[in-house]
Amino acid sequence: MRKLTYYIACSVDGFIGDVTGDASAMLPYVDEEFLDFLKSEYPETVSTRGRRARGFDDLENKRFDTVIQGRLSYDLALKDGDVSPYAHLRQYVASRSLAASPSPEVEIIGEGLLDTVRELKAQEGGLDIYLCGGSRLAGELFDEIDQLVIKTYPIVYGTGMPMFAADCDVAGFALGEVRSFGNGAVVRTYDRAR
Repeated sequence: MRKLTYYIACSVDGFIGDVTGDASAMLPYVDEEFLDFLKSEYPETVSTRGRRARGFDDLENKRFDTVIQGRLSYDLALKDGDVSPYAHLRQYVASRSLAASPSPEVEIIGEGLLDTVRELKAQEGGLDIYLCGGSRLAGELFDEIDQLVIKTYPIVYGTGMPMFAADCDVAGFALGEVRSFGNGAVVRTYDRAR
């Protein structure tokens, strides 16, 4: 069974962006040390354009071979003219309003999101599934999330977009790896206690 991993950046007060979802205040923390960590541990979580710009597009996927993202996350790429932001992964976008995909490499999930995710998780072999935001999508898929990888940056938003925009039942997660960086960022991994 493949895992669905919610891999997300957040502030120390638990927001993944400001009230509009803008997370650009976190970008300065992706310094050389942090980028080396991403390249060695999670290279596939960097967009194809980002990988090419930083010279590591040739790195193999280590943890994920599939990405599921919400419409708002996908819109950020579309705004930059990028119709296939994770060309090195199988790409799915959950959207009830996007009728057709602007790229043959991106499959739109309009209905049956839960069934699609369960089918992807049940597939044999391959790597795991990267849940790439957003807040509402993570809330909808909360019960299917097997792992959290939370990149916490040393900033406070005070208000903003929460990690989960939904009423979720209380669920326990067991702390796994913890990695800290010189700039104050911390990456924690949690596995769902089932």
